[in-house]
Amino acid sequence: MLFIAGTVALDSYELRIISGSHRGRKLRLPASPHVRPMTDRVRAALFSILGDAVPERAFFDVFAGTGAVGLEALSRGASRACFIEKDNRNTQSLQRLLREWQLADRAQVLQADAYRWADKGALPAEPCNVFLGPPYPELDAHLEALQGLLRTLEARLATGSVLAVQTEKQFPEELLCAGTDWDTRLYGRTRLSIWVKKASAAEVTAVPHEHEPA
Repeated sequence: MLFIAGTVALDSYELRIISGSHRGRKLRLPASPHVRPMTDRVRAALFSILGDAVPERAFFDVFAGTGAVGLEALSRGASRACFIEKDNRNTQSLQRLLREWQLADRAQVLQADAYRWADKGALPAEPCNVFLGPPYPELDAHLEALQGLLRTLEARLATGSVLAVQTEKQFPEELLCAGTDWDTRLYGRTRLSIWVKKASAAEVTAVPHEHEPA
């Protein structure tokens, strides 16, 4: 989740980075029924929630589309960003933009199926942030795959990592977030669901107390 203010023209979107080193930078993208950039309010809310967890952490923008969320994360000090996007037009546009903004050395664009990436993609051993903004039709057409994607990430992410998902308000949150401790918040027609991976009971008991030898 990112900070790019969006205004919709008849044939294009103009997006603007809201905060950080690239604040005010703009990009214009063709309008598409398959790409729905976050509203200012929702992006602001997401990064407000993430807060100090953004700088110096890796950020994964899954179903990246325009890449707006990951770009905002880079602007706000993320150590690196990985964009996972299946559409070739989107990945090429994002690669050009990263070069123009001199961010390519801190970014990786993967043209890949998000569901397959989750099983085999490289994830850091340290805490990171992962944002999933699946196209809304995916919520109906590939619900089981999305559920599997979330369960895989929950299992693979390092303790302290943050997983965030954007869905429509009317989509039943329990279909994606059942069984785990998710914080869900509504912003108009949009729902943000946030999950922080906590240490397991085994990890907690394995940590020596101060009076015990390490």
